[in-house]
Amino acid sequence: MLRPGAGKYEKVKLSKDSYKKAKRIFAYLKPYTGTFIIGWIFLIGSSSIGLIFPYLMGQILGAPIAQTGNSKEMLFNLLDTNSINSLALALFFLFFLQSVFSFFRIVLFTNVAENSLRDIREDAFNRLIYMPMDFFNRNKVGELTSRISADINLIQDTLKTTIAEFFRQVITILGVVAWLFFISWKLALIMILSVPVMAIIAVFFGRFIKKLSKRAQNSAAQSNGVLEESLMGISNVKAFTNEALELLRFRKAIEEIRLLNVKSGIWKGFFVSFIFLFLFGAIIFIVWRGMLMVQLGELGQQNFFSFLMFTVMLGASVGSIPDLYAKMQSAVGSTEHLMDIINESSEKEIFTGKEMHQLSGKVEFKNVGFSYPQRKDIEVLRGIDFSVSPGQTVALVGSSGAGKSTISSLLLRYYAINKGEILFDNVSIDAYDIKNLRSQIAIVPQEVILFSGSIGENIAYGKPGSSQEEIVEAARKANALQFIESFPDKFETEVGDRGIQLSGGQKQRVAIARALLKNPSILILDEATSALDSESERLVQNALDELMKGRTSIVIAHRLSTIRKADKILVIEHGKIVEEGKHEELIRLDKGIYANLTQLQGSFN
Repeated sequence: MLRPGAGKYEKVKLSKDSYKKAKRIFAYLKPYTGTFIIGWIFLIGSSSIGLIFPYLMGQILGAPIAQTGNSKEMLFNLLDTNSINSLALALFFLFFLQSVFSFFRIVLFTNVAENSLRDIREDAFNRLIYMPMDFFNRNKVGELTSRISADINLIQDTLKTTIAEFFRQVITILGVVAWLFFISWKLALIMILSVPVMAIIAVFFGRFIKKLSKRAQNSAAQSNGVLEESLMGISNVKAFTNEALELLRFRKAIEEIRLLNVKSGIWKGFFVSFIFLFLFGAIIFIVWRGMLMVQLGELGQQNFFSFLMFTVMLGASVGSIPDLYAKMQSAVGSTEHLMDIINESSEKEIFTGKEMHQLSGKVEFKNVGFSYPQRKDIEVLRGIDFSVSPGQTVALVGSSGAGKSTISSLLLRYYAINKGEILFDNVSIDAYDIKNLRSQIAIVPQEVILFSGSIGENIAYGKPGSSQEEIVEAARKANALQFIESFPDKFETEVGDRGIQLSGGQKQRVAIARALLKNPSILILDEATSALDSESERLVQNALDELMKGRTSIVIAHRLSTIRKADKILVIEHGKIVEEGKHEELIRLDKGIYANLTQLQGSFN
């Protein structure tokens, strides 16, 4: 099996541990044990009834032939019409019973499978939504969602049909073998000699075909990742006129899928052809031996026909086992990957703090050092020390990659620090309940992400369950009410995928309204106006000023003109604070970094 990790696929072989993980899927079946057991009863019943059919059919087909004069007519024995009628009625009754049993088996297994899959989907999403940020750094979202979708679909087929069908065939094979020995142990031995050979070949072919199917499945996940990336970044694709490049990437991915599936089809064709050749060759040989035994009086004609019917059934059952076995093997691999996600530690297990008090807004960084989990050898922050009093505004400035956004990520506790301490109201960040902490911090990023839905729904995201009056008031304070009411549908206006129907300034004001509605104690502004034109910046800045009133604010600034009134400015370079002070103090520093930046952007002294 191949598993996505760190942007590429890592080869993983099925092992004892794989099967151990796969067994955990049965925990999701446990609530529906009663229904599942009843389904198995119907499965065994329908399989057992099916075993009677070949015997009765053989008795009818092999009934003695009536003689008229010196000629023999291919008619059933008229002297035993009642017996034949009874057998026919028995067959019709058996078919009726089997249809009823099969109906309930399918319905019950489907109900159990769908209920279990609903629980698995919910559990998987529950785990994903609470995964730490590092998990999403290690896994591409497109491949992750595609992978999980494919895995669940495969498990769905397995729970609904494959397992039941596999064991139905096993029951059939065991029952048929018992019948064969009952009818003629000599002829049965000849038949049994062919089964182990087919079984061994089936296992080896099944494993090989399974590997090809896995590779094709993972290639499909990769192609979906390319597709999602291209469409999500369609503006960049068009801006750089790289449509042909993206098409080439996608073509390479789908060509690999085609080649793998064609190769898989060829080998499946060889396998099926070989099975049919071997199977029918064995049937011809058994027919020949059986006819000799009938002529010698070692086997009755009716039993011979019953034996033939059982032989055909055995061949069909054995022929279906390899494909079902390969599907179950694939399901084991899929279940292993799904269980790896479900059992991976989420933020609930990683961050175990219980502190839940209302924050005043006091923040302290004490000698904080940090490296991203995927780049432990690169220290992003080194000895960061600063404090923010309640209600103060602190601005972070510096070149790209200096560590400004990393500080905001640590405040939201997206990552755990490597050394030092972060304090809120003199209490370590480790002691806080993560949900309670984040509920009191709001962020307005440079690149605002809006969810598909209406403007009103996106504003209400800051405080689910808000009244319409609260939403309107938040929009008014964010300078968003005017443009919202200019739309025909007002607050019911759809924003489109990721807010594509709104301009940059409009999206920023919706995000500010969302933050206002949340009413946080601490506010993080991550270059919230850097991508806007002058008019939009003025409107957004006014909205931000309203948002910042009475709140501790951490402002990551690109345009230095927006932080002139900050209570404290921290200049960060290479993960360290190299300058600290107010605007008036920093611009007077001889050869100071901040003073140089202000000169580059134009004096606003």
